Amino acid sequence: MEIVILQAGNTIADIAARRGDFDAWIRHGIGDAWAGDFRTHDLRDGAPLPDPRGAAAFVITGSSSSVTERAPWMLRAEAFVRELVAHRVPLFGICFGHQLVAQALGGNVSKNPRGREIGTVRATRSGDDALFDALPRELVVHATHVDAVERLPSGARVLAQTSLDPAAAFAVGDSTRCVQFHPEFDADVMRGYVRGRAHLIRGEGGDPDRVFAGIEEETHGRHILGAFVRRFLRP
Repeated sequence: MEIVILQAGNTIADIAARRGDFDAWIRHGIGDAWAGDFRTHDLRDGAPLPDPRGAAAFVITGSSSSVTERAPWMLRAEAFVRELVAHRVPLFGICFGHQLVAQALGGNVSKNPRGREIGTVRATRSGDDALFDALPRELVVHATHVDAVERLPSGARVLAQTSLDPAAAFAVGDSTRCVQFHPEFDADVMRGYVRGRAHLIRGEGGDPDRVFAGIEEETHGRHILGAFVRRFLRP
């Protein structure tokens, strides 16, 4: 069995040249929590989707695309998400993946009326969940997004909030977990995003220098990725 990373987008080109892409960071973040194989499947290229019961888990990456575009590949991916959830296959959505899962299951995603969230942020846990096993109530995480889940799917549970996102993490059933933030980012990657988005931050009335200065080296991201593998994957 393998963990299949469903690639929904690519990082900024200059970051990719130095550090690789989302799938590499996810593998590194999971680290020794998983001794099996990984495979990356690009959702955008039209290739046949994997067998939903042929993997230990699926992880959906971030993307600079927006689920509000309703592109054909997104609709196809949403149908696949519904199949995964129906079969109770472990599924982890990150940023765009978080939004895609919400939209696929009947929620709603839109441009965040509270504004862009970028940099190192605090996410407050709503309660106990195995995804945050042994972590404090206030989580330190990296984030970069403009869209947000404005309405959760029926039956979903909010797991964490930030000052700009009331649904920064959510759960569906016992096998699907989604986070708006990026547990696979480290400080170097986060700095690359702030540099790359500085003109947008400034144009929206923000201060990219302040955001850059607030980036922290250590976050709870890797622990969260490991907890998903240790606590939710099939034995």
